[in-house]
This record gives sequence, structure tokens and C-alpha cells, in this order.
Amino acid sequence: MRVAVIDNTEVSTLGQVGVALREADAEIQVFRPWAGEALPDGAYHDALVVMGGEQNALADDTHPYLPELARLIRRMGQADKAVLGLCLGAQMIARAWGGKNHLGTVPEFGWTAISRTEAGRGDPVLSVLPDEFFSFQWHKDSFDLPQGAMHLARNAATESQSFRMGRATYAMQFHFEASRSVVDIWSREFAATTERIRPGWTKDQPKLAAQFGPEADAAGLALARAWVSII
Repeated sequence: MRVAVIDNTEVSTLGQVGVALREADAEIQVFRPWAGEALPDGAYHDALVVMGGEQNALADDTHPYLPELARLIRRMGQADKAVLGLCLGAQMIARAWGGKNHLGTVPEFGWTAISRTEAGRGDPVLSVLPDEFFSFQWHKDSFDLPQGAMHLARNAATESQSFRMGRATYAMQFHFEASRSVVDIWSREFAATTERIRPGWTKDQPKLAAQFGPEADAAGLALARAWVSII
């Protein structure tokens, strides 16, 4: 399988998704449009992964590739190819399919509980999880579900945690790719930012990682493997 990965920020890692793709012996090509690289056209690849980033999904003035990225997401979805959006990537999927983006309305940071909807229980990917699971969050934006979307997961802060369009386009607001090792990297690289968002994070992170990390890591890898299986 051939998988295109869209990086949207300088410090980015596939984490658990990368583990599952390597297990499947996938050919992975990474594109960095924020650094001036061209986006793929969607013809060669069997699947698309759109990563997170600090920009919002409507930041066309500072990130002028975003409109074309939205078109690529929709084009690959309409071709019945697998698409996965993580955090900003999920917000871009919502934009691509006509959902309204909401900026700065629902800040979440750290490991949080997320619940499957009834549709999520029967979904080919979300069905691998328990009704309530933990995953890492780092966002302040959200979105309305596009028309025709299958609502898969929610939590107390953010109603739209996950949805599916068609057979294989999955939007995940939460960072299920972020294993404890990924969170360690982010906490080091963005120490000043994480302290501002969540005062005491540097001191508390090891304790929180020990408390929630094992369950979140297991859920993330299960989700990654389930999504890769539908490519």
C-alpha cells in the first residue's frame, strides 16, 4: 500500500499510526507543504494521513496550501481511498466536506476520556475500542459535522471528537497517534507553550503519563491498526 502523509508543522511524528503502517509494510511518503513542498495529486497513493499543526483550518492567509489540501482530502474520499485526519487534519476533513470550523472555542490539553456513540460501537475502526477510552488532546478549535457524516465519538468538552465520511474517511480530533514517547517529545520541544496552556505540566506529566498513558497507548495502537486494515 502507498500512503501519503501531510505534515503541517515542523515537529511532527506518526507515532502509533507509523507503527501500524510499518507493520503492514506500507510505502510512506511525507509531504511538507508548510515548507513549500507540493501536495500529491492523490492518484498514486492508496491512502492519505493529514497530521496536526499549530495553524487553524481556515488559516489560508498564512498557509496558502490549505484550500488545495481540502480539495485533495475530498478527492481521495470520493475515490473511496482511505483518509485519516488527526486534530488539524480532522478539522480539515470537516472543512473539505462542508462542515463549519469553530476557532478557539473548546480548548483541551492532556489525556482525556472519550466515549463512542452508538454508531461508533458498530464502526469498523472505532469498534476495536471500549465504550470509554483515553487519548491525548491538544486543540482549541472544533467543527460541526458535515452533512452525511457518521458521528463516532464525543466527550464532555467536544461533541465532535470523531466522524466518518463514506467508507474510509476518518476524522479524529484527538491525538490517538500520540504515545507516551510522542508526548515526551512534544513536552520537551514545546515546554514554554505547554506550561502556559497547563501550568505545572512539566512537573505533572510523568505522573499523568503513568496513570493514563498505558491505556491510551493501547487504544491508539488498536485504532491505528484498525484504520490501516481498511486501506
